Amino acid sequence: MLLTGCLFARNNYPIVLVHGLFGWGKEEMGDYRYWGGTSDLEVILEKAGYTVYTVSVGPISSNWDRAVEVYYQLKGGQVDYGLGHSKAYGLVQKPEKKTYSGLYPEWDSNHPVHLVGHSMGGQTIRMLEYLLTNQIYADSKKGILEESALLGKAREGWISSITSIATPHDGSTLVDIIPKIFPFIQYFIGLAGVVGTDFYDFDLEQWKFKRGSNETWTNYVQRMREHPAWDSKNISAWDVSVNGASELNGFLTSNPSVFYFSYIFSASHQDSTTGHHVPNKDVFLLIRSRARLIGSKVIFRSDGTETDSTWWENDGIVNVCSMAGPTTGMNGSDPITPYVKGDPLIQGQWYTFGPIKMDHYQSVGHMIYGKQRTKIDSLYLNHAELLYTLPAQ
Repeated sequence: MLLTGCLFARNNYPIVLVHGLFGWGKEEMGDYRYWGGTSDLEVILEKAGYTVYTVSVGPISSNWDRAVEVYYQLKGGQVDYGLGHSKAYGLVQKPEKKTYSGLYPEWDSNHPVHLVGHSMGGQTIRMLEYLLTNQIYADSKKGILEESALLGKAREGWISSITSIATPHDGSTLVDIIPKIFPFIQYFIGLAGVVGTDFYDFDLEQWKFKRGSNETWTNYVQRMREHPAWDSKNISAWDVSVNGASELNGFLTSNPSVFYFSYIFSASHQDSTTGHHVPNKDVFLLIRSRARLIGSKVIFRSDGTETDSTWWENDGIVNVCSMAGPTTGMNGSDPITPYVKGDPLIQGQWYTFGPIKMDHYQSVGHMIYGKQRTKIDSLYLNHAELLYTLPAQ
């Protein structure tokens, strides 16, 4: 038995927290934490005896770029996005300033991790699992493999479990409802006005994009919104769209040696008059209008079909039906089933929790107090306990 926050621990693998869209690291945004808001979920978990690492990846970068950054922040070394990927999207392959000593340099099949991702972070950790376990080619036509520390070799056993929190596995219709204008930025600008932006950076050295020393944050954001990368597929806006997520789901399938968990959140209810979904009373003010849009609109998919009313329930940012696990890939749905305490767990299958009555930002500890604060802290503590009861590899 291991001495941790879990009385019946069977492993002591580190828990790695990966933020979502417009997220930030511990050294940014003053004392306001992405994981916990005015509290710090990493500290709460560590005080309970768990080993926890929090990474800080590109807040609007693609899942590929973010996954690569997670790898190097944990393992150490200079970020290498891959020769083929960098050529395809015009990136700086090895940004000079993105070099890390490594939060967990011993990470390998003998020292695996539990990955936990909020929102887009859930997609990012699925991408990381794919990049770890598959050979990636610099030039597939010529059969030339990538030569980076991460890409080019297939490695199993580095990940014990993957947990998604309010993740748009099948995309969010909000991105399609408001094309070209990223809906999340309104929330971020509002938050930045409260906690300040002196320590926030979009981490886009691979785009050759850096905030000027005398540039106002407002001008910086405006330049960001006009960047040509938004029109490519190597960007978060594509990955979290319904069509982009479907494309990802075609190859980001579950691994039969990994445990999968997903937490579903809901902050809307059906209006008896219109049949549409409307936000609950406690939904964060800056996303209430988003909840109404998601709760009443249908969008067209690339295959000629359209979403229906089953997509209307939402947490203010993500459709509830999208959170359980990937279902829209060309290979069909991953196995998905509700979690039942005491039942034996099977690797390669998603176990769902919820729906939990909180909005998208409350799910990670923002804008909650009193009983709600206690509830979210307990959720993460209970899940950490579950992760530590998984069998050691």
